[in-house]
Amino acid sequence: MKSRLFNSEQYIAAQQKLKEFLNGQDQYLSDNTAKSPRAVGDAIQGILSDNFQSILGTELCAKYSPQFARRAMADLAFEDADGVYYVVDVKTHRLSTNFNMPNLTSVERLARFYEDDKNYFVVLMVAYEINGMRAVIEQVMFVPIEFLAWECLTIGALGWGQIQIANSNKVTIHAGYSRKSWMLELCDTLLAFYPKEIAKIGSRIEHFTKIRENWENRPD
Repeated sequence: MKSRLFNSEQYIAAQQKLKEFLNGQDQYLSDNTAKSPRAVGDAIQGILSDNFQSILGTELCAKYSPQFARRAMADLAFEDADGVYYVVDVKTHRLSTNFNMPNLTSVERLARFYEDDKNYFVVLMVAYEINGMRAVIEQVMFVPIEFLAWECLTIGALGWGQIQIANSNKVTIHAGYSRKSWMLELCDTLLAFYPKEIAKIGSRIEHFTKIRENWENRPD
């Protein structure tokens, strides 16, 4: 099922609403909190969690509750009026940092989640700078993962593989990109990634075989 949110310009309007809402919030950071990107991220996520439905409106965010978030594979979750189900992974990025490589989701879990066309895995990235004790939101990106170009993604060697943004300062959006095309690219990426991991494991086995032989020949 096609999402009316992401198959129209409604998501662009949602990005602007989220940005304006966050920039309208005052006094949610302390001096210590403002110095910690993790603490700022937690504060922004908390504000979004408490106000998400009112920001998007009940047509786009018809069903939203903490119970949705607890069973989700991300930070927030909601259904629209058509019964399309969205899980939202909230990421925050301080623009003054040179490099940030956030994890998004497991390739295996995403593949299972996307077996149902009514499911959408959404990345909500909030880019900000700190001015005193205030987070100034410069950009909000609110897109399904299939809008993220593979040129700005990478696979981390954790479990089946973890999809990561290679550098939060360089994110390329292909609005309206086909989920089928994106998932085929995911499979091609993994089919190139796994043989390299096998080769790494082979060299590690060889390395520790030699270490074991060395220990066998040592006296007690």
